[in-house]
Amino acid sequence: MTTSRDLMITALDVAPGRPVEQGDLSLALAGAEVIDLLAAEAVRLDDDRIVPGYRPTHTDPLLARAAASLIRESPYESVDDWLWRRGRGLSAAYLAALETDGLVTRQPRRGMRFRAGNVVLADSPDRRTAADRWASDEPVLAFLGAVLGLRGAGGSGDTTSPSVDDDGVDSVLAAVHDALLQLEALRQRRAIEQAAFDNIWRGD
Repeated sequence: MTTSRDLMITALDVAPGRPVEQGDLSLALAGAEVIDLLAAEAVRLDDDRIVPGYRPTHTDPLLARAAASLIRESPYESVDDWLWRRGRGLSAAYLAALETDGLVTRQPRRGMRFRAGNVVLADSPDRRTAADRWASDEPVLAFLGAVLGLRGAGGSGDTTSPSVDDDGVDSVLAAVHDALLQLEALRQRRAIEQAAFDNIWRGD
């Protein structure tokens, strides 16, 4: 199991009635991948730059794909740039992987036999592992869950001061937090612009 996979399962498990915004989850998953790659010594951080290391064999296909997509030429890629590039559509990729592995199913909506419905997690060792990690308030997963708004459903991560006694991991968590704030600011700006356009259209 990886932090990224555990995060995806946790996001589906602890708040099924109020799903996380896909863009937010994708950014957090991209950050979790960097943390997984740091743990595997496949990368190191030079200031805010992701410097590739050796290429270990990853059993997780998505993490292997993440490692393969690293920029391997100086000046390398900043963590922030990675989050936005790698994060594009990443939550959908993780959901598809869980479906392929039989870890989630879709319940058809009533009266809509041919349309996918709500995603339901199957009872599995992977789900129990992620749940145990979440229940224990493991610092990395707790922080990522907190910045995604999952804390109200369990966990007690601190979104203001991530600290796991690892400078590299702390830097990645801080970058995820900043990226989520940027995304929320972008949403608010677009909402204001749309409201202004609607007012002009109505003649207000």
